[in-house]
Amino acid sequence: MGQKVNPTGLRLGINRTWDSRWFANTGDYGNLLHEDLKIREFLMEELKQAAVSKIVIERPHKKCRITIHSARPGIVIGKKGADIEKLRKKLGAMTDAETHINIVEVRKPETDAALVAQSIAQQLERRVAFRRAMKRAVQSAMRLGAEGIRINCSGRLGGAEIARMEWYREGRVPLHTLRADVDYGTAEAHTAYGVCGVKVWIFKGEILEHDPMASERRAVEGESQGSQRRREHA
Repeated sequence: MGQKVNPTGLRLGINRTWDSRWFANTGDYGNLLHEDLKIREFLMEELKQAAVSKIVIERPHKKCRITIHSARPGIVIGKKGADIEKLRKKLGAMTDAETHINIVEVRKPETDAALVAQSIAQQLERRVAFRRAMKRAVQSAMRLGAEGIRINCSGRLGGAEIARMEWYREGRVPLHTLRADVDYGTAEAHTAYGVCGVKVWIFKGEILEHDPMASERRAVEGESQGSQRRREHA
């Protein structure tokens, strides 16, 4: 039976880049990798309400720079920056390096695969009908400029005795076209009947230049153009 490769892993070095960007000696590599995993796990738990899309960790000389992509940066920063300072101290205790935190706002959470998956998982936990949650997410993504979206939900959907998989797709979602900018995200819904898995693929167009940073740069440029258009209309 054919399996689907992770779209992000397939495009690394072509139009995607890694979420951990650092080099280390053989002796330090394992420790730093586990440190990254602990930092990510801690932040995803701590910032559950902040709609965190992804966490990028960079390690310049004796420093640890953590970039948090969030749809609700106000929750991360807190009143007068109080919450982010507490967060920096907690993260500082987890690593020996000097810790710096940057916050990047995700302006279109409806077209971010990780946030769409999290949203559907939360709705499933609140007992919203899975078909309604999936259809609503598909319509929102297409309305906000996605060229295609596919959503898979699997598990004991609706409390059924036998687990199954349901999926919806709208538009075009190329899985093997390497120049395609495909965003991929997963989430788990812990329901009374067991765990349901959610997978989301969002196709945002094609990147013709060979540049691992192209996907991130396009997202930032799109957000700045959107805010400029809003100012002009105002």
